[in-house]
Amino acid sequence: MGKVNGTSGTSARQRHIAHLHLHAPLTEARYGDVIELMSGITPHVQTVPPNAVQLDLTSALRYFGLSPYDVVQTAMMRLKALYGIDSSAGLAANRMLAAMAADASAPGDTTWVPAAQAADWLYPRPVTALPGIGRSTAETLGRYGLHTIGQVVDLPAGTLQRLLGAGPARLLSERARGHDPRPVTPAEPTAHLIADLLLERDCLDPAQQHRAVLGLADRVGQRLRGEHQVAGRLTLTVRYADRSSTTRTRTLPEPTNHSPVLAAHALGLLDVLGLQRARVRAFAVRADALLPEGNASRQLSMDPGDERARAAEAAADRARRRYGPGAIRPAALAD
Repeated sequence: MGKVNGTSGTSARQRHIAHLHLHAPLTEARYGDVIELMSGITPHVQTVPPNAVQLDLTSALRYFGLSPYDVVQTAMMRLKALYGIDSSAGLAANRMLAAMAADASAPGDTTWVPAAQAADWLYPRPVTALPGIGRSTAETLGRYGLHTIGQVVDLPAGTLQRLLGAGPARLLSERARGHDPRPVTPAEPTAHLIADLLLERDCLDPAQQHRAVLGLADRVGQRLRGEHQVAGRLTLTVRYADRSSTTRTRTLPEPTNHSPVLAAHALGLLDVLGLQRARVRAFAVRADALLPEGNASRQLSMDPGDERARAAEAAADRARRRYGPGAIRPAALAD
């Protein structure tokens, strides 16, 4: 999907910012759904109204073990599979360049501008492509034959200051050289966790659907325990081959991060849907009504098996942290 400008070589310290244009009318509720979905990839998600989001992928790359470009493709596929939203994307080292790259991308495409090639990519582009360049500034520059970003870069700083004034000239010079220090800033801390799965092909097999939901519930449980949180509510969303979807939500008897309990409720929601021979394309399990683990009470159980299960779960979490997320899986998910 899309085009790549440049190579995939990256530095461990290099920021990777994605800007996604969403080619669909967005209500406030649907915009919220998109933010939820993207928060499953990275917690650093910022809205760019009316129809875009920016993601800081820097910390997510190690978790997914993918290139920045492949993570962007994952985000775009999830948007399409779960909400039927087409998108185009830009990928670069900062927010400004990512937005400009997205503007240069056709629907369904991704333009990647690696940091080492940003200057060459910017040089031939029209100066009006830079954010904040209004009609008045563009006309002033145009009167002096300055139509491209490269022409602005090549102009002596003193000359640019005489044309625009010291402040505007300094800002234009920084942007023309591809500089933008702004971080991706979420409007508020995420108050939910979501795990989703896009199937390789439409699934009609109830057993495979059962395994898919079980795996998602287990992933949610792992993330909750890793962040020392518990969830009070669980939501299952199923998207079908015709792009329609159904959603069911259940308030849990008590907040928990115990994977078997989460799985039991998620599978209960699946049973309620009565899918039978439905052609399923994707699943998503969302946990919300989150609380810090230390603030939640748990009903004591007289069943010694419950304590053994929780002890085994804690040991499995330690093994995953040491050897990777795939080191231990529930027996029901074993190949």
